[in-house]
Amino acid sequence: MAGICGLYERKIRDINPMVPNITYDISDLYNFIDGLADISALVYDHSIQAFLPYDRQWIKQKLFQHLKKLAQR
Repeated sequence: MAGICGLYERKIRDINPMVPNITYDISDLYNFIDGLADISALVYDHSIQAFLPYDRQWIKQKLFQHLKKLAQR
């Protein structure tokens, strides 16, 4: 999830190279994800020893949990 946030932050920096501090909210990140042509996550499940695919909505939920955890630190 940190990698997805990093992709978005790099895109913002590319668009606004003169802005020293980047800020965004979850809706901006969701819009970025929705704008991607194709995104999914393959997550390894030890119980079946295989990768399971997860969709855009799952990624958004995990991103929200990830950012919420970071904000609580």
